[in-house]
Amino acid sequence: MTAPAPLTTRQPRAARRERVPAVLVLEDGRTFRGQAYGATGETFGEAVFNTGMSGYQETLTDPSYHRQVVVMTAPQIGNTGVNDEDPESQRIWVAGYVVRDPARVPSNWRSRRSLDEELANQGVVGISGIDTRALTRHLRERGAMRVGIFSGPSLAEESELLVRVLQAPEMKGADLCAEVATTEPYIVPAVGEKRFTVAAVDLGIKAMTPQRMAERGIEVHVLPANSTVEDIYAVAPDGVFFSNGPGDPATADHQVAVMQEVLTRRTPLFGICFGNQILGRALGFGTYKLKYGHRGINQPVQDRSTGKVEVTAHNHGFAVEAPLDKVSDTPYGRAEVSHVCLNDNVVEGLQCLDVPAFSVQYHPEAAAGPHDAAYLFDRFVDLMTASHANAGS
Repeated sequence: MTAPAPLTTRQPRAARRERVPAVLVLEDGRTFRGQAYGATGETFGEAVFNTGMSGYQETLTDPSYHRQVVVMTAPQIGNTGVNDEDPESQRIWVAGYVVRDPARVPSNWRSRRSLDEELANQGVVGISGIDTRALTRHLRERGAMRVGIFSGPSLAEESELLVRVLQAPEMKGADLCAEVATTEPYIVPAVGEKRFTVAAVDLGIKAMTPQRMAERGIEVHVLPANSTVEDIYAVAPDGVFFSNGPGDPATADHQVAVMQEVLTRRTPLFGICFGNQILGRALGFGTYKLKYGHRGINQPVQDRSTGKVEVTAHNHGFAVEAPLDKVSDTPYGRAEVSHVCLNDNVVEGLQCLDVPAFSVQYHPEAAAGPHDAAYLFDRFVDLMTASHANAGS
């Protein structure tokens, strides 16, 4: 992956040294003081909170968190340390990390180093020892906003730090997927007998996603975010997949145009997260920024086709604006909202009724869980199977 130009100035932190003061400054002027966690220095991003009680390693390495400062609502983080098997990409992508009570000594048979050490080694500036309950309540009431974390033996006045936070770019209007995606195509081979070939457009894909497809006999060709229609069909795909990713879907005009061509050709299509938002735009729906988004591994979603309620893994600050109570006419036939969040009625999935395409706003690969939505990969296989059957008839 190609690393973007950093918004962060930082220095690695030596392990087990004396506490270094740190301050978190929100764009509305509210501040929280604590101690440096990970690297020392300064970093900027959008302040968001994650409600997961586990899976912090997968969260940190999810490219969808690019340019976001993640506040963990669970009070104790780092208990199981860091291993070399669970990362979802080749690096930590969060812009900063906020925890209340970090583990002093990790304890897990797979642990290779502490979370504090891993953050420091990768230059990720964090803060610990603050009231994350109060910070989360503030973000719920005021909404996600720009933030800066500053640490070191001597810090500037808070008024000066606030000026620097206000100079940081906002998430709305940010075009980020190409910054986190692969720059060169690569292949994840099918496990066992190969059944299908899928072209997966990488907008910030997690490693477990092509793995879940490979387990179902799919050879996955992972392509860069800015791949063309010609690039996609050069691999002779049985299906096309659009992944999760960071940024504002309103900036993804290229990906929307590519998806519209896939819909025109009636190739089976599956999108998740950012891919769901792109499908919404391709069908003619709008997108909008949520007040504080959905982030965690405990979000209740209802599959409206079955009535089943799934506990799902989310990471999104934008959503599709589509009617919940009717079937919509689109340039590609009829479409409907297939899944909805039971917390706030946000659109969590789309289903095309006249072309083989569907999407969800969450993570069916579910690393680090839950696994309620794994059936969606089987649904994608069913679409490709039906497409083959129709082509042969």
